[in-house]
Amino acid sequence: MTTRIDTVRLGGQDGPEIGVQGFGAMGISEFYGDTDEAAARDTLDAALEAGVTLIDTADAYGRGANEEFLAPFVAAHRDEITLATKFAIERTDDPTYRGIRNDRAYVRQAVEGSLRRLGVETIDLYYMHRRDPSVPLAESVGAMAELVQEGKVKHLGLSEVTGAELREAYAVHPIAALQSEWSLFSRDVERSAVGAAAELGVTFVPYSPLGRGFLTGSFADASKDLSDSDFRRAQPRFSGENAERNAALLAPVHKIAAAHGATAAQVALAWVQQRAQVHGLTVVPIPGTRKRSRLLENAAATRITLTDAELADLEPIAAQVAGDRYPDMSFTAVAREA
Repeated sequence: MTTRIDTVRLGGQDGPEIGVQGFGAMGISEFYGDTDEAAARDTLDAALEAGVTLIDTADAYGRGANEEFLAPFVAAHRDEITLATKFAIERTDDPTYRGIRNDRAYVRQAVEGSLRRLGVETIDLYYMHRRDPSVPLAESVGAMAELVQEGKVKHLGLSEVTGAELREAYAVHPIAALQSEWSLFSRDVERSAVGAAAELGVTFVPYSPLGRGFLTGSFADASKDLSDSDFRRAQPRFSGENAERNAALLAPVHKIAAAHGATAAQVALAWVQQRAQVHGLTVVPIPGTRKRSRLLENAAATRITLTDAELADLEPIAAQVAGDRYPDMSFTAVAREA
């Protein structure tokens, strides 16, 4: 029998009770090469068995295909899961195009599309996926708040915003969750966003807590080890000299994993999970996988506690990472950090 993970409240006492680890569904449909649909559906079943109940998708993943893929699972388990999706990244028939829209008209257009594809009347957690600084937050969050009033959305979330932006948005309407990249390799959020989330009682949802697989050792050099369709080939820190330098940073991760009889992935997840105690907020990472075995491995990481000495050994890693998270960092919160 699968051991179920602990639970926490999303966004405080008024939010739903969710597993302390969620599931990022992005890779099922796109970005990480070919996928096996049957294996992906089995992985979703494993998530539910393990108590991983926050299921995270977005309209941008596969241009809606990810939401459509999840629809049968959502229909079968609607009362058992907390469903999160996102809007703001606009895609067209041009596969290279990525626009960002936060205007009121687009918010309403996007939510109707997501509701239709997911086959639901209400989205549990609706995120603004990326911020367009040219659109006032009062307009974007105000439009999202209207969706709550209309019953189309239960809770609001933001992604890749600064601490100041989170506070500004929260003044318009309560924000239940903030989703941004946070891992042993990526700690930009600790500059201001984490502190603001802790102050406001906002749940922090780290995406890519496994460094898009690099922290697990699943690949060493994206340009050599991954397929042409894998978007990690374009991320600066995962190829060439950067990848070689960054792989050397993983030595303490492997040492600690051996001491716990665990994997490097589990140590990386335990580290980000323990940020909850360090910073005084609720943390629910959303690792993604397409394999049942990896899902269960990830969930087991919630039962690992790293010692103070181990945390100290891991502390210097992020500052030494070579290469940015994306080839273009302009749409991330760090680009707008004061």
